[in-house]
Amino acid sequence: MTTVKYDFPRETAVAINSGQATSIVIQGNIYDLFFINKDNDETGDYVALIEFLSARWNIPGVILIVYEPSGKIWIVNEANKEKLKNAWTRWKTGFTDNELAIKEMLSINKIRAHAEDMGASFENLLDQAGKDPVMAVDLLRQLCACSSANIGTDPILKENLVIIIDQADMLLPESDAARLSPQDRKSVGICAEWFSDPLFMNGNDAVVMIAESKTQINSKISKLPHVMSFEVPYPDEEARAHYISWFNQRQKDDRKIKLWSSQQDLARLTGGLSMHALRQLLVKASHLDTKIEPTDVIATVEKYIQSQLSEDVVEFKKPSHTLKEVVGFHKLKKFLKDEFIPRLNSTGVDALTGAIVCGSIGGGKTFIFEAVAAEADMLVLVLKNIRSQWFGQTDVLFERLRRLLISLNKVLIMVDEADTQFGNLNAETHSTERRLVGNIQGMMSAPELRGKVKWLLMTARIHLLSPDIRRPGRAGDLIIPILDPDDSEREEFVRWMIKNTIDPKTNADELTTEIMKLTTGYSAAAFASLRSEIKAKSITNKLDAKQTLELIADIIPADIKEARDYQQLQALMNCTRRSLIPDNLLPPGKSPEDARREWSKRITQLEIMGVR
Repeated sequence: MTTVKYDFPRETAVAINSGQATSIVIQGNIYDLFFINKDNDETGDYVALIEFLSARWNIPGVILIVYEPSGKIWIVNEANKEKLKNAWTRWKTGFTDNELAIKEMLSINKIRAHAEDMGASFENLLDQAGKDPVMAVDLLRQLCACSSANIGTDPILKENLVIIIDQADMLLPESDAARLSPQDRKSVGICAEWFSDPLFMNGNDAVVMIAESKTQINSKISKLPHVMSFEVPYPDEEARAHYISWFNQRQKDDRKIKLWSSQQDLARLTGGLSMHALRQLLVKASHLDTKIEPTDVIATVEKYIQSQLSEDVVEFKKPSHTLKEVVGFHKLKKFLKDEFIPRLNSTGVDALTGAIVCGSIGGGKTFIFEAVAAEADMLVLVLKNIRSQWFGQTDVLFERLRRLLISLNKVLIMVDEADTQFGNLNAETHSTERRLVGNIQGMMSAPELRGKVKWLLMTARIHLLSPDIRRPGRAGDLIIPILDPDDSEREEFVRWMIKNTIDPKTNADELTTEIMKLTTGYSAAAFASLRSEIKAKSITNKLDAKQTLELIADIIPADIKEARDYQQLQALMNCTRRSLIPDNLLPPGKSPEDARREWSKRITQLEIMGVR
């Protein structure tokens, strides 16, 4: 069976062998399953990361040591254990075990006693250190010193050490020094001194720390300039296809997986799943002897992503309405169908990185673009709040999000009220928030995500969005203003509003004309709210013209006109398509620059009035 290609073990090995780094962090999808061929087994096996690295790096010339903070230090190869034990004894006493035995026969017992005082037996020393984190890191540091030492001109140990520290974030947790326990402070201090020791940095030994995120490891270590990190990504389509095939081959004939299509289609649709999550899907279907349908896969992907990021951070939307159900906005809907949706679906050079949808509150932004998402038939991920209240967790959540997005085939990320998520940054902004916004901006323009991830930011306050997000190449590729309906569209809203609610004997045309006078300046949300009021009153009896007009006249709109005007002007100021600006605001022959100067004056007037 063909194997699976993993870049991170090779990249890590190159960094160690070339001398680029002796302190390395492996981060990312570290809790998953990885494929290895072992014991000449043609089908191979999927194992945890520690076992995978132990098998890949157990090569001549390398002694592999694994430290698990749960309480164990072990040497991968038993023959190497004897070599290391012998080197340790010689380093501490100046003699090997065999030489000590000879000296003992010559009655030189003091040397043997000295060796016993230092730990009695190497195995016991490993056992004791495994139970005490401070003792463990100090022992590992001494082993590296032993490895680098010579007696005379001869090296004590010919092999190089590679030390793997599992769950490094538990051993060396990120926190202020004052909040660390005394034990953690000692461990961090030992490692910081160890990794910065020129003898270690210029030597041939290496320490590989494993943690989900480098930011979870204490910054006294993770921010050392010579500490390199390598990413374990989520499995790509090729890796998922390999696992599906491998899993199916191991099933009995009556338990082979049944699919609605091919295994390759299943691999394509399971983007975003880890191998563990994919295994659960396959095991369940095999056990129940049921066919896996696309709906099952999508539900599994959604559940898994939410489990990784939490429901407070992401939400999946399945909009059921389309643009046909959007009242008015004819010019905008034509643009969305003819230009926007095709570029949204594209994965080529014409693919759209993202768009910003702006306009005053109640303009219908969310409803319209949920309809766009439904028509584009894309996986829609709503990003709600990626900031975490827990120290250091915001960076971890972002990294999980990035890895998940890279593994998905195509996804639309919607961010409502984007100004509150990625607002303007200033000197008072917390460093974590600045880093988060910077990372999101970088992800928007990342070449590896172009055509796969589309960003749709919606805001009533576009002027509060970071200029870096508004620039071309990011969500600023296309800035779409959603404006209040003009007179012709307002009439359409009125007719939609009174449809099936008024007495059939009522003259709808005359009533529409009268309502038009009462609803000047109404937004899409205001019409929807008024429609709900009329429907509520007409449940028992249809309303006549007088009752309808009295009901509308009784409603006093909220005093938010200046605020909405300000938001609409900001939307116009940032619009990137002349064709999306109404002719009455930008008539033929008038340049956008002239119009912007007029809008800017009005914005200044509103700001003097205290409107923001």
